[in-house]
Amino acid sequence: MFDKKRPTSFTGVGLRYKHYTDILDEQPQDIGWLEVHPENYFGGGPSLYHLTKIRELYPMSFHGVGLSLGSDQEPCRRYLQKLKDLIGRFEPFQFSEHVSWSASGNAHLNDLLPLPYTPETLDRLCRNIEITQDFLGQTILVENPSTYFQFKEDVMREPELLNALVKRTGCQLLLDVNNIFVQSHNHHFNPYAYIDEVNLGPVQEIHLAGHTERLIQDDNNKEMTLLVDTHNRPVRQEVWDLYAYTINRKGSVLTMIEWDQDFPTFKELCDESRRAGKIMEQVSQKDVA
Repeated sequence: MFDKKRPTSFTGVGLRYKHYTDILDEQPQDIGWLEVHPENYFGGGPSLYHLTKIRELYPMSFHGVGLSLGSDQEPCRRYLQKLKDLIGRFEPFQFSEHVSWSASGNAHLNDLLPLPYTPETLDRLCRNIEITQDFLGQTILVENPSTYFQFKEDVMREPELLNALVKRTGCQLLLDVNNIFVQSHNHHFNPYAYIDEVNLGPVQEIHLAGHTERLIQDDNNKEMTLLVDTHNRPVRQEVWDLYAYTINRKGSVLTMIEWDQDFPTFKELCDESRRAGKIMEQVSQKDVA
């Protein structure tokens, strides 16, 4: 139905229902692509109609939240078939999912839950990524998660796990820079060292988003700040700084702004995306100079 055309610029935004009319009316030319959660369109209805109209104007990527790649069980074939049918209809230029789990048996949880970083987890993720890639007939991207605790069983660092996934399955990476910053605060590590350790070659996309600070009590009843990946506010300056560092090392790459609740105006969302574009331009100009 559509050509699998590539983005017209590096910067994009997440397609959410609140902005359907704005996108169709304004059609901003400097927003080169839109990212879609395919699960929102499995049931058809008015949302599918709007997706069709918007797809006539913009290239799209699909970003899944329901495959549960980290589960003991294999990906659901019925889900994969719905996804494959939607991909066949709308021809997104790529599909991505998360390094997390959200399903066990018939129970499906509305969250992206963390995994212990062990050889067993690596094997399970590789199996499920390969099943997905074989079923869809394409390479997928996997995204680093945001987490709020660590497992005692961990024997691998997250960048090490991501690098191994790429090497063993041939998948590519979606690097969420906000998630890295959130975790660096919650787990007390250097986010710049994380960027230095992860293999940036396979990174085909970057996510940016806002997060929330919450006060909690630790085991000793001392008050501490937890960062939560809420996607409900502008990107923090510290995250922009980490993004600029990443772009300086990686070069220009597709970058998308996620905003999933407490929605801003469409102009504010586009302004966040344009800021990412300006950072990439500045890095490119510095390289030429």
